[in-house]
Amino acid sequence: MRVIFMGTPDFAAPTLEAIVKAGHQVVLAVTQPDKPKGRGKQLAFSPVKEMALKCQIPVFQPDRIRKEEHLEELRKYPADVMVVVAFGQILPKAVLEMTPYGCINVHASLLPKYRGAAPIQWSIIDGEKETGVTTMQMDEGLDTGDMLLKTVITIEDTETGGSLHDKLQVAGAKLLVETLKGLEAGTLKPKSQPEASPTAYAKMLDKALGDIQWEQEAKSIERLIRGLNPWPSAYSRMEDKVYKIWQAEVLNQESEALPGTITETTRDGITVQTGKGSLRITQLQAPGKKRMKAEEYLRGHQLEIGTVFNR
Repeated sequence: MRVIFMGTPDFAAPTLEAIVKAGHQVVLAVTQPDKPKGRGKQLAFSPVKEMALKCQIPVFQPDRIRKEEHLEELRKYPADVMVVVAFGQILPKAVLEMTPYGCINVHASLLPKYRGAAPIQWSIIDGEKETGVTTMQMDEGLDTGDMLLKTVITIEDTETGGSLHDKLQVAGAKLLVETLKGLEAGTLKPKSQPEASPTAYAKMLDKALGDIQWEQEAKSIERLIRGLNPWPSAYSRMEDKVYKIWQAEVLNQESEALPGTITETTRDGITVQTGKGSLRITQLQAPGKKRMKAEEYLRGHQLEIGTVFNR
């Protein structure tokens, strides 16, 4: 099939590569404009642009895809289908209907659950036991189009946002290739999403979400830490300094201390009282320092029992 591929971040690049390896002709890769990055603010290519250049595919980087001049540019590349993976812009009806097979989206959840921008992280934060990838025929709604194929992935007890991202990235690339094969053969049976079906909206992540509220129960905080690893990360303040919390484990022990109070420091970690249960911090990052095990941090820093986070 002749394919126009639309995508931007790390999650999308393997799908582009998989389409090429499957023998399809990708006539154009559409991605977000280059953005300044790092201290030097030099313009950086998106992962999809890097993959497209590697595969010798023409690249188009519109600031707003719905502009008429950008739509005209797309029309210069006749294709059978558009594949959309985390492109980063809302597509107008003119794009959705531009090719015979429309726009096929790879979404990192088991739709209709977790529509929205950050399904990977929210599935961990919410304590789901499984998630997956859905390929979908896009419409003008937000992740509301007809479902085509699904694959299920188990969420492990130690899963982080980063590790689950990598699993779903691989699964999504494979599922998209299967979807294109089914489209071409005419064997797919699109399934509409139930309008009244209970769903969770995976809102966009921001740094404020990582501010640990120690009044919550330990297991909820531990899931937040895993879900926001590696970005935007969970954190807490102590003596006007911000500490990133990278890894922790739930303890079934209570104390009479207020939530956020350090109740124990051992080679196993830093134990903090929460609203219900305790949390043992096993990996953290002090301001201006590298990420390290709590044991390593404690060798060079003395934390007094009774010290309170977020105070």
